[in-house]
Amino acid sequence: MDRRTVLGFGVTAALAGMTRRAFAEGASGVLSTDPTEIIPLWPGVPPGGEGVNLEAKVVERSSETGVSFPDRFVSGIGKPTLEVFRPQKPDGSAAVVIPGGGYGSVAIDREGVDVARRLNASGVTVFVLCYRLPAEGWANAKDVPLQDAQRAMRIVRAGAQGFGVDPNRVGVFGSSAGGHLAASLATRCHDKVYEPFDNIDALDAKPAFASLMYPVITMSVPGTHAGSRLALLGPNPTAAIVDRYSCDKLVTDNTPPCFICMVANDDVVPPMENGLTMFRALHAAKVPVELHVFEKGKHGFGIRLAKGLPVAAWPELFLRWGYSNGWFRDPSAAPG
Repeated sequence: MDRRTVLGFGVTAALAGMTRRAFAEGASGVLSTDPTEIIPLWPGVPPGGEGVNLEAKVVERSSETGVSFPDRFVSGIGKPTLEVFRPQKPDGSAAVVIPGGGYGSVAIDREGVDVARRLNASGVTVFVLCYRLPAEGWANAKDVPLQDAQRAMRIVRAGAQGFGVDPNRVGVFGSSAGGHLAASLATRCHDKVYEPFDNIDALDAKPAFASLMYPVITMSVPGTHAGSRLALLGPNPTAAIVDRYSCDKLVTDNTPPCFICMVANDDVVPPMENGLTMFRALHAAKVPVELHVFEKGKHGFGIRLAKGLPVAAWPELFLRWGYSNGWFRDPSAAPG
């Protein structure tokens, strides 16, 4: 079957020639390295999308942030997608990668494409999630990102044979606000946040593992990331809503194993109130968890901003953790 076709679950879509315009039609900044294998999450209008008409926007922020690589931030995502990154030598594992952006945009390069390429080199098939943003007119706005994350996990499992992955070795990897969404998927995978569209929605949305990179976890003031809380919950959420969307309060012994990585000098998302709080909750629930805290590095370090710092070791640490749990191949093997 053509790799540029939605695989394995009886829904076909001619994807040949498609680029990131699947979710950013008319926007500039498409790169030659962008994948052409793109999967729309929803057949037709996404949940709560009646009457929503968005104009996609791609902003190149490299000049603002002083980085020397593409650093695109996407908003106005009316048609969420999965972008497929296939390794040359797949090991049968897969990860749904969720970039951050404070729930106001999606940082597609530094926390999506860059991570995908690195994991591909070690045999992991990657699906970068371009998810809807809650403050853009959707009904049930607070659950819109989780709707997309649950659907993404189900689509990967539904098409596992065509993608060449083991449905029991599909995890989630999220950074910053994407870390909050990944943690939400790990703790709320069985919440019914949308009405089923098709047979795909009968599949389990629970990830095999969750990697949380410098994650937003709590929605409580003052420890939360204010921008993410505002975009997700609005200006005056009740105490009950705050608790409902604080992932540390949702951990149970059914939460999948987690890998947490952050830097102690993060001045954007407080590490003590977020990553460390999640670690404590997981440890208390006896959920397997590995935590790495590096002395310094910029928030959003990803791959390229970590170069030259000890935190640059995180990909190998993550892959070794995954190997020790039976999800990835031995990271000491030759790159794929």
